[in-house]
Amino acid sequence: MADEGRRDRCLAAHEAPPVPPEGPVTTRLPRRSFARSATEVAPELLGHILARRLPDGVVLRARIVETEAYDQNDPASHAYRGRTPRVRVMFGPPGHLYVYFTYGMHHCMNVVTGPVGTASAVLLRAAQPLEGMERMSIRRRTDRVRDLCRGPARLAQAFDVDRSLDGADLVRGSEIWIERGPGASAASIRRGPRVGIRVGTDLPWRFWIDGPWVSVSRPAAVLSPR
Repeated sequence: MADEGRRDRCLAAHEAPPVPPEGPVTTRLPRRSFARSATEVAPELLGHILARRLPDGVVLRARIVETEAYDQNDPASHAYRGRTPRVRVMFGPPGHLYVYFTYGMHHCMNVVTGPVGTASAVLLRAAQPLEGMERMSIRRRTDRVRDLCRGPARLAQAFDVDRSLDGADLVRGSEIWIERGPGASAASIRRGPRVGIRVGTDLPWRFWIDGPWVSVSRPAAVLSPR
């Protein structure tokens, strides 16, 4: 976990006027991209770029290749039992980051989706590193590029994401955001059951693009075009 001084600086940054990242803010996904159900947003995030500005100004980028959807009526969701201090961000406006701490050692990051009060989110499970890989390697303590962002905990560690970024604005903030990328065609997207959960295992709410950057290999179906 970050020390208290760092936490205070990060929280203050959430409230400060946004500092434009490299390139105009218009290259980011707009708020409306997140203001829909998690099951709609999760596959559409594939192929877009997760970007993170570190405190020293270094920018990390990776192409999102795996996501999972969760909503309030889902028994696997943290919000299933209602609003608590831990999940308050999930009930807030879409386009913010929900970060949780698990197993006493790992952080995972989610994108809040849907209208205010609906408590839905998309877990970012894996990404293909594009920029800042040297810094990711230092944080992950590995030189294997394939393993830098393959899995939700590894992705958060590589991007230096902890609870101090819980609630960060992905649309207007200066620390972390999602940029428009090439996206992914429906034919290239696979879907299947989520992993690492004990309930809601029948729901095909995990979405991914086949390749070496995905966290796990499981049976899949091609996403049907809407």
